[in-house]
Amino acid sequence: MLGGSAKSKDGARRQVIEFLVRVALLAFIWFIWWWALSAQLSNVINLSIIVGGVLLVFPLVWLGRKILDRHLTTSGAAWITTFVQFALGNLFGVAIIRAVTTHQNWSDWVLPVPAEIGLLLAIITGAAFLLTVVNLALKGFGAPFFIALSRKLAADWLYAWTRNPMVLAILAFLLSLGIWFQSVLFVLWVLILFAPALLVFVKVYEERELEFRFGASYLEYKSRTPMLFPRRPRG
Repeated sequence: MLGGSAKSKDGARRQVIEFLVRVALLAFIWFIWWWALSAQLSNVINLSIIVGGVLLVFPLVWLGRKILDRHLTTSGAAWITTFVQFALGNLFGVAIIRAVTTHQNWSDWVLPVPAEIGLLLAIITGAAFLLTVVNLALKGFGAPFFIALSRKLAADWLYAWTRNPMVLAILAFLLSLGIWFQSVLFVLWVLILFAPALLVFVKVYEERELEFRFGASYLEYKSRTPMLFPRRPRG
C-alpha cells in the first residue's frame, strides 16, 4: 500500500512538472512569435529566418531521432518529443510569420491567379486546419506540437482518410496564402523548402515516436491509411 501511494505521488508530481514546463514553453514561444510579428528586420535577416530557419529543421530532426532511439522509455520519449516539437514550433512559426508579414517583398514574380481565389482557398483550408485540431482533441486527447501529446491514437474522422490531415491542411493553407498574395516565390518556398522540412519531421521523427508510443495499433493504422493524400477509409 505504501509503495503504491509513493508511486502515485511520484506520478502526480511528474504530471505537475510536465504541465509547468509546457506552460513555460508555450509562454516563451508566444513571446517569440509576438516578437517575430512586430520586429522590424533587414531583408538579410528576414531571408535568414525564412530560409535558414526552415533548413535548420533537417539537422534538428536527425538529432532528435538519434536521441529518441537511445532513450526509448515512455517518460524519456515524451520529454524528447516535447523539446523537439518546441524547437520546431519556433523555427516553423517564426519562418511563417516573417514570410507572411514580408510577402510584399516577394512580389517580383506575380502569380496570374485572381487574389480572390486565394482568399477563398485560405478560408477553406484554415477551417480545415481548425477541424483537424478539434479532431485530434476529441479523438486523441491531444493538441498540436508540444502543447499536449495525444493520449490515444487518433484514427477516426479526418484521421481515417489520412494519417496527417493537420500537415496536409497546413501546407494547403500556406499554398492558399501564396495564391492570395499572388507570389510565385512564396508558393515555391512552400513547395521546395517548407513542405519537405515538415514531411521529413513527420516521416523521420514523428512516425518513430508514434510507433513507440502506440505500438501494434499504430503499425496497423499506418498500414491501412495513407501518409498524406486522403483515401476513402477501407471497410
